[in-house]
Amino acid sequence: MAPNPFLLVTPATRGLSLAITRHLLSTTNFPVFATHRSNSADEVKDKILSSLKDVDPARLHLLNLDLTSEKSIASAADALEESLPKDAESYIHTAFLTGGILHPEKQPGDINFDDVAATFQINVISHLLLIKHFSRFLPSAHPKVQIDTPAKWVHVSARVGSISDNKRGGWYSYRASKAALNQVIKTFDLQLQMQRSKAISVGIHPGTVKTDLSKGFWDSAGVKDKIFEPTDAAEKVVGVVEKLKAEQRGRVWDWAGKEVPW
Repeated sequence: MAPNPFLLVTPATRGLSLAITRHLLSTTNFPVFATHRSNSADEVKDKILSSLKDVDPARLHLLNLDLTSEKSIASAADALEESLPKDAESYIHTAFLTGGILHPEKQPGDINFDDVAATFQINVISHLLLIKHFSRFLPSAHPKVQIDTPAKWVHVSARVGSISDNKRGGWYSYRASKAALNQVIKTFDLQLQMQRSKAISVGIHPGTVKTDLSKGFWDSAGVKDKIFEPTDAAEKVVGVVEKLKAEQRGRVWDWAGKEVPW
């Protein structure tokens, strides 16, 4: 049976996630499955491909997925399975789980219940549900085809999720949600090890990327001169992930390839 490795980016339509999707289309030959929550897959596809040259549009596949709905996540996974060729051994080569939101809270009085709930829904719960419904596409302990390097299951995390590196405080729900996500990354990787899957789970910290999510950080001390454009961040992130080896599993790495402490 012929191997059919593919790439997954979810979600894939804004900021860093859009840049990662475009970078993967430009630098690999793999099919790319990208998720969106709009009503028009054609418009999303046109948007993703608009700045790319010499990319076969047939390599890009769109899946409708809403991170706030488990039913939507499950349906997207089923749609992916239905779209895969039946005469090939299909498996995730690399998956980027990019969902994240931030509500700035500089002091306890800024904490709002609805904002905290929304933060944990996107930054933690959706990542758990993506593991639940999409990890079945990772290669098993005994894949039917030869896999020389482990598949990469990559959650976009953040350095502010590090407890030991927290020197400034603030951003309560964002820090807490990213710390929780880092625990998810480690726990899922242990599961993959127990299953002897040909896959590893890791986290990636892309640095401060110039997107709507990070606006609250742009004027922070020590950050002004270290803000990446999404295209630059995507190139760095994908480059680090490509080089990760099995022994680096279960941890969080930054855009420069350095480990982020717990």
